[in-house]
Amino acid sequence: MSIMAYNGGACIVMTGKNCVAIASDLRFGIQQQTISNDYPKVYRVNDKCFIGISGLVTDAQTLHQKIVFRHNLYKLREERDMSPKVVTNLIANMLYEKRFGPYFTEPLICGLEGPDNTPYISGMDLIGAQVQTDDFLVVGTMTPAMYGVCETLYKKDMNEDELFETISQCMLASLERDALSGWGAVVNIITPTKLITKKLIGRQD
Repeated sequence: MSIMAYNGGACIVMTGKNCVAIASDLRFGIQQQTISNDYPKVYRVNDKCFIGISGLVTDAQTLHQKIVFRHNLYKLREERDMSPKVVTNLIANMLYEKRFGPYFTEPLICGLEGPDNTPYISGMDLIGAQVQTDDFLVVGTMTPAMYGVCETLYKKDMNEDELFETISQCMLASLERDALSGWGAVVNIITPTKLITKKLIGRQD
C-alpha cells in the first residue's frame, strides 16, 4: 500500500461565482481499521483562505502547524492576512525545501483573491509542484471516483447554494466507491461576506 493511502481521506475544492468551496471526508484510519469518524482534513488559514491536506496524517498535522506559524509571523510583520496566492507559494516552498525527505501530503488551497474577491484554487504534489485551475481540484484515495462525478456535475459561475449542492453530491457519490474514505463529510463555502460550514451524513460502514 502507498504511504499516501495509509490513513485514507480525500478533499475537493471547487469554484463558483465570487465564492469557493472546499470539502473533505471525516474518516481517519490506519489502512482498513477506522480510528475516528470525526477528522476533517480542512484547515482555516484566515477568513478568505482555507487549505485541505490529504495524505499521511502525522505529516499533514506537522505541515499545518508550520503554516500557522508562518502565517502568524507574516501577520505581525505585514499587518494583514496572507492571500491565497501567497499561501500557495509558501506551502510550495516549504514542501520543496523537504524534497529529499518529503511530507507525504497533497495540499489544496482555496480562497478569494484581492479586493474584487476572485475565486482562487490551487494544488500541489508532495514536493510542491503547483497546479492552478479555475474549476475544481481533487486529492486523496478516492480521486479516481471523484474526477468523473466532478466533471459531470460541475458548471461555471454557480452561486453559493448551487456550489454547495454540487460539491456535496460529488463528495457523497465518491464516498460510496472508496473504502478508505467516508463516514460523512464537511463542506466549507467561502464568500466575500460570510463563511458557511455544513456537515454531510454519509454511510456509516
